[in-house]
Amino acid sequence: MQQASGTQEKWNTKHLSQRIGGDIMSAAAAGGAIIENASNRNTLGESIKKSLRSMAFTPHIFLTSRPFLLIFTLYTGTYLSANTLDTITSTFRNRSASSTTSGTSKFAATSAANLSLCLYKDSQFTRMFGAAKATKVPGTTYALFAVRDMLTIFASFNLPPLLAPMMPLSEGMEKYVSKMSAAQFLAPAAVQVASTPLHLLGLDLYNRPNGKGEVSVKSRVTKVVKDWAPSCAFRIARIVPAFGVGGVVNTNVRGRFLGKLG
Repeated sequence: MQQASGTQEKWNTKHLSQRIGGDIMSAAAAGGAIIENASNRNTLGESIKKSLRSMAFTPHIFLTSRPFLLIFTLYTGTYLSANTLDTITSTFRNRSASSTTSGTSKFAATSAANLSLCLYKDSQFTRMFGAAKATKVPGTTYALFAVRDMLTIFASFNLPPLLAPMMPLSEGMEKYVSKMSAAQFLAPAAVQVASTPLHLLGLDLYNRPNGKGEVSVKSRVTKVVKDWAPSCAFRIARIVPAFGVGGVVNTNVRGRFLGKLG
């Protein structure tokens, strides 16, 4: 292709179809207990036991259930958007197929995919597991969920490359875990301390809407504070596999597969 200036622009389209397949494969490889707890329908422990029993005794039902498919679609779609952006960038900038990007473009792409999928997932989960009768999810809840997810996406895809050089790992420790992998685990987990209250407040606004009776700010704060510790711990336990382990797996699988393609 010739540019207007007459200079040659070279694109790296080598094995492009296989590279796209690798993006999908690695995204799939990477890819409501809290909601029930927040609605007081079940304790966190009971909800977890219920899910574990389903996985152990009726795995075919669990793996084809609506909650599982919603979560699988969410994380696969998020990683696929990041991988696709990396492939587009490596193609148009003539870089190695296994190269990755960071910065505003990746934040925008992954946030758009994650927010749209996660808001849909949470609206369905809130209707499925919430205490209130299935009603329209208020805009304020959507907004709180959006900020919550943007914090997680930023911590999962943008912060690790910035934190990695500052990770205090000795040479001995780096034989077992790289600074990048350590940052990939730490950043998404740490941000849950701040994002969990947003999540709980959004759920409370749905479960206890200001309709017939006004719910006081003090009552909402008390509810959030009461549920914060167990919900934060559970969200960290869920986010670390999703964006910690998932991020490392996605990067490694994609890097190894696409590294062979050039």
